[in-house]
Amino acid sequence: MSEKHAAKRTINKLALIVTTFKRQQLLEVLFDSILALEQAPWRIIIVDNEHSDKTADMVREFSAKVTGQWGTTVADLSGNEGRVVYAPQTENLGGAGGFSAGVKKAYELGAEWFWVMDDDVAVLPDAIDKLAKWTGKHEVIQGSRYDYDGGPFYWQYDFNVPLGIPNPIAPAAFGPAGYRVMDTLCFEGGLFNRRVVKAIGLPDPRFFIYWDDTIYGYRASKVTNPIVVPDVILRRTREIGNWDIAGVRQLNSTSDMNRYHIMRNRGYMARYFMVHGDFHPLIFGLGTVLTAIKEVIRLVMVDREHVKTGLSKIAQGWWDSRKLMHDPDWKPMPPLE
Repeated sequence: MSEKHAAKRTINKLALIVTTFKRQQLLEVLFDSILALEQAPWRIIIVDNEHSDKTADMVREFSAKVTGQWGTTVADLSGNEGRVVYAPQTENLGGAGGFSAGVKKAYELGAEWFWVMDDDVAVLPDAIDKLAKWTGKHEVIQGSRYDYDGGPFYWQYDFNVPLGIPNPIAPAAFGPAGYRVMDTLCFEGGLFNRRVVKAIGLPDPRFFIYWDDTIYGYRASKVTNPIVVPDVILRRTREIGNWDIAGVRQLNSTSDMNRYHIMRNRGYMARYFMVHGDFHPLIFGLGTVLTAIKEVIRLVMVDREHVKTGLSKIAQGWWDSRKLMHDPDWKPMPPLE
């Protein structure tokens, strides 16, 4: 049989998990792309942080299309045979809380693989087939992405643990192995299996936004070897202002809320490093300074209209991170055993 006509590879009990909040227009694009997949996911879990009637109506319509196209499937542990599961939340949990809730729901339903993404992407038709070829030997897989303009999106897969920052000059080439081992993850197309979730627990919802996926990948690296692969599995659908750095890297625009959490959540990051014996105060402190400098540069070069409020949020987040580092009641997320 030729490769062109070969049977498409599948992923057993694959749960596609989407976290969304007030972006129905982008969610519609994602839904259309899911319907164009060459294989059907076992479950599609929509975590709605807005608990919106409009989103609920969209999910009902989408669910009908999914059933009409692919039919029902093997019952999950709740007895449901439908592929689409709507999971509205009572409050906005942020991306971190949304993914934690989505992974928890998928785990309870009996999913074997968890494929996570925000609502501002579109999956490519052959994405599952591309990812499936790696699942026989690897437990955490990060596919590559196209940017909004259709060009390649460079993701900083090399996380420098002592500093607690990504390495911006890590080589983009994948080498003779065809992949690179990493100690991080991105909840924009990241794929991981049930054994990893059982061993390390759920994503930590306390991050709210930012660094939550990085630390989940770091935690996963303690029980397996996560990899990033060259296969392109999705594209970004939301245009973001950025500063192009010599045509090699980009510094994207962000919000004051993100700026605060970028700094504050370094407190949570430090606590996880302490748990695993990877925390070195002076080196980590240097990483925090470098992170603050990067955010100031971002303000000046990309978001200069928010300089005053942005500087305040950077300082506030930095201060609150110190409190988290010394919180006597903090505990890491427990394993699901």
